[in-house]
Amino acid sequence: MIDKNRLQEKCKEQGIVLQPKQLDQLEQYATLLVEYNQKVNLTAITDPEGIENKHFLDSLLFANQPEVQGTMVDVGCGAGFPGVVTKIYKPDLELTLMEPTGKRVEFLKYVCQQLGLTGVSFAKERAEEAARKQWREAFDVASARAVAALPTLSEYCLPLVKVGGVFIAMKGACAEEELQQAKGAIKKLGGKFEEMRDFQLPGGDARSLLVCKKISQTPPAYPRNGGKIAKAPLK
Repeated sequence: MIDKNRLQEKCKEQGIVLQPKQLDQLEQYATLLVEYNQKVNLTAITDPEGIENKHFLDSLLFANQPEVQGTMVDVGCGAGFPGVVTKIYKPDLELTLMEPTGKRVEFLKYVCQQLGLTGVSFAKERAEEAARKQWREAFDVASARAVAALPTLSEYCLPLVKVGGVFIAMKGACAEEELQQAKGAIKKLGGKFEEMRDFQLPGGDARSLLVCKKISQTPPAYPRNGGKIAKAPLK
């Protein structure tokens, strides 16, 4: 399906080293993704090089960050990016895949079983509801990719992060603009913006990781319900 040698070379250019078993797992993951995508809408990207660049390498840039360790929740993870790829890269990670769509959760369970991944749990939940249950301030790391604009995303993710943990948002070319809009929200939710780390995918697509540290508990008023978050993002 994918070209393992090509992917390995792209990763090496970014300082990411993949073991043969990991490359085999990623190849199997790509095959399963494309096959399952014929019956459940998981991704518009199904060509081998597109999967390598925009799903796998993109996720590995996140997974390679030093803060990504311990317990992690991938919010609105869809077909498993970056969560499943991160688990392949860092097998010791305790991963929770949080996704409200049942058919996608079934795919995630199937993929993890087929790839032999252990230490993975599945939460068929909306993040703003999960943060009012047992998952509130339960994780060392929260990730999200292509879920919502950063002010909204911060309210989904920061309430799930322990004090001392991090929320890392995966963004594209508009990262700086979104950050300026979200600084007030991040502060209200107990976070502090720390750093923007910029990368470029093969083909020139810009990628930024926005790292936010959780420095105090999220006030009980947050997260609000989904309708309020969508209609009136925090400022």
